[in-house]
Amino acid sequence: MSTTASSEAPRLVRDDGRPYAVAPELPAILPAPKQRGRVMGFIYRHPTIVIGGTLVAIMILIAIFAPYLGTVDPTALAPAKRTRPPSAQYWFGTDMLGRDVYSRVLYGTRVSLLVGFSVAFCATVLGTLVGVVSGFIRVLDAVLMRAMDGLMSIPPILLAIALMALTAASVKNVVIAITIAEFPRVSRLVRGLVLSLREQPYVEAAITTGTPLPLIIWRHILPNTLAALMVQGTFICASAMITEAILSFIGAGTPPIIPSWGNIMAEGRALWQVKPYIVFFPAVFLSITVLAVNLLGDGLRDALDPRLAKRL
Repeated sequence: MSTTASSEAPRLVRDDGRPYAVAPELPAILPAPKQRGRVMGFIYRHPTIVIGGTLVAIMILIAIFAPYLGTVDPTALAPAKRTRPPSAQYWFGTDMLGRDVYSRVLYGTRVSLLVGFSVAFCATVLGTLVGVVSGFIRVLDAVLMRAMDGLMSIPPILLAIALMALTAASVKNVVIAITIAEFPRVSRLVRGLVLSLREQPYVEAAITTGTPLPLIIWRHILPNTLAALMVQGTFICASAMITEAILSFIGAGTPPIIPSWGNIMAEGRALWQVKPYIVFFPAVFLSITVLAVNLLGDGLRDALDPRLAKRL
């Protein structure tokens, strides 16, 4: 029998020289109790992320499976069944045209989430582009920032109403209008981060060694802005959903044929005193969704901020 290498662990042998059978080595896995401990530790340290993320996930599932969760077609008219109170057949009652409020609220989740996520993505991308250009090209800095200041001087809802007055009512135009009203704040944030990052030693070293500017931005600038952009994106998403609901409520948002929470509340405001459920249920869904997104943003800010992480 050949001798084992010195680096291997010693093996037990019988009296006759034969080794004992050794069980195969198991892969190094994290014990289940330790895994549970880490999960519970994360939940304890970041409860807002867990609560907000869970609520957002539930709303996304509702939006995806709305055709299966809804009871009837949300646009189907039934004048003979109008303004019926909540019951086993119509869980949230019916509106003044006999349409099922429950089904319309479920489909309204799609519109709000679509507008919120789309505006957050578009405003983040556009604001990042303007902020990076303004932070690195001093000639364009004054021009771009004065334009951003001019847009920021107008309240976002008023700017969105003015832009929607120039276009037709549609979800796409709502996304464009709210994006124009929101992205200046992202550009201001990114510009400030770029001005701070470009003074860091590793960025100055990259510039000194002749690294191309696009590569510097891709390797050193953008990765260090992701945390702030993620947090800002959640707040823009929540703000966009509220703005979309306001636009639809006043008739300047999505067309009335498309179920949205703002449209539903606008159609039920005339019957608020006698049929408050028509306004109540979409308002509750809107409040829960906005609260969930804001909780997620607050949790991400606390988790990604190194100063707060040290305190925890």
